Parts: sequence; structure tokens; C-alpha cells
Amino acid sequence: MTTLRKVMLVDDEEDIRAIGKLSLSRVGGWVTVLAASGNEALTKAAEEQPDLILLDVMMPGMDGPTTFSRLRAQDATARTPIIFMTAKVQKQEVARYLELGAVGVIGKPFDPMTLPKEILKLVPE
Repeated sequence: MTTLRKVMLVDDEEDIRAIGKLSLSRVGGWVTVLAASGNEALTKAAEEQPDLILLDVMMPGMDGPTTFSRLRAQDATARTPIIFMTAKVQKQEVARYLELGAVGVIGKPFDPMTLPKEILKLVPE
């Protein structure tokens, strides 16, 4: 059981970070930490210790799956639940992310009004 207080959103698109932050903080009521890249996510996740990380799959530089494995390699984030966010939600893609150890996959574009509910379905409090 995870009590969500702080959620980190990792996405290279500024508008997605902005909408995500509104959704997570206003609708979800969570403290929201933003990161614009995989490298930034590694640093901020270790500092901020979020209860959950929402991780974009397609990012320039370090992509989502690479960031995921690096987060798992850090003591601070080795057990933090991670949900991938992607526009490609084909069954084999989703299966691959779950095999990596993600707790779930949320499709993009997401609905800001229902995003917190989708998260709670994947990470029961």
C-alpha cells in the first residue's frame, strides 16, 4: 500500500508538464515535482523522494525505459512505483513496460480531470 503525497511527472513537453501539474496538484491534491528530462528526473527523484513517478516513454536523450532502469539502480528510487505515459499503448508495448517493472501504463493524451483516478487504480492507496 502506498500513500501518495508527492508525485513526480517526467516529460520533455512543457505543455504536458503544465497540464499534468494542474491535474496532479488541483484534482489529485498531491505535491507535484516536475522534470523535463531523464537526467533531471534522476537528480530530482533522489532529492525529492516522490511516492510515485509518472514517466514519459519518448524523450530526447535518455528515453523512458533507460531512465526507468537508472532510477531502479539508485538506492533512493529503487522501489518507487513508476507509471509509464505513452501515446503508444499497443498490448505488446504495455506488456514490455510491465515486464520492466512499471506498475502500469497511462495513455497520452491523458484527461486532466481523470488522471488522478487512473493513477489510483494502478497504485491503490
